[in-house]
Amino acid sequence: MKKTTIYILLLFVGISTNNFAQNNNAKKLLDEVSSKMTSYTNMKIIFNSSLSNEEAGIKEGDEAPMKGTIFLEGEKYNLNYIGTNFIFDGKKLYVINHEEKEIAINDSDFDADDGFIYPSKLLTFYQEGYTYQLGKTETIDGHKVQFVNLTPIDSDSDIVKVELGIDLKTKHIFKLSQIGSNSAKTTFTITSLKGNQSFPKSTFSFDKDSYLKKNYIID
Repeated sequence: MKKTTIYILLLFVGISTNNFAQNNNAKKLLDEVSSKMTSYTNMKIIFNSSLSNEEAGIKEGDEAPMKGTIFLEGEKYNLNYIGTNFIFDGKKLYVINHEEKEIAINDSDFDADDGFIYPSKLLTFYQEGYTYQLGKTETIDGHKVQFVNLTPIDSDSDIVKVELGIDLKTKHIFKLSQIGSNSAKTTFTITSLKGNQSFPKSTFSFDKDSYLKKNYIID
């Protein structure tokens, strides 16, 4: 469940140009977002997330939102969310569970064969696998947000629908809602997105010795 959630989070910055032309206005808007995102050398994103499932009696807002932070630079990323730190240095992925004090090391990024969006595909996933069209426009907390509805082409996908809310002023992604085949709706709202930041060199690196000193178990 946690692994799936991580992939969903990475959709926040997964905008790129594509070859579909079903809706010219949607394509123009997404191209503008793509241009804005790719102009940054790196990004820091702070977000809130929530889960709802009306069929199960769980409404959005029933529980306090969960907070997280993502640092991104090219294919490298550092994600902190619900007690786990995911660090990909461009070659290896380190999954650090602080609660259990356990660390798993993979020789590459997540395998993309299960259809989810991965860090290495942040700026290209959009080019295939989805159809899209403009959705509703809303004013949320003073932000004028245009939604774009994405529908997976694969009818067997665990994702039924994705709604990307784009801030029309900043051309940043403001909100994302994903509806799964189990009727669960996962919503992420970006509270801060800053590009071209000054990150410490250690942001995308793993210091094995420091964790061994803290008695972490490394698989």
